[in-house]
Amino acid sequence: MSQDDLLSRISIDPNICFGTPCIRGHRIWVSMILDYLAGGETIEAILEEYPGIEREDILACIAYGAEMARGAFVELPLNKKKEPA
Repeated sequence: MSQDDLLSRISIDPNICFGTPCIRGHRIWVSMILDYLAGGETIEAILEEYPGIEREDILACIAYGAEMARGAFVELPLNKKKEPA
């Protein structure tokens, strides 16, 4: 899976979790997954705790963190919900 494919699994929506980068379709913060990994949790343990996500979602969190550590701005489309008129 390419870096772009992985990064497509991350979303930023100002109406969800105050615009914090999350796993697409979930309210699971990228930083939280990275904290778990930094604390020694395994990918398998995280998947057991959050059965709605996939291994590739965790890899996407790592890829996003790597891009941010390089000082790169990661262009992700903003998901905006249309307000009722």
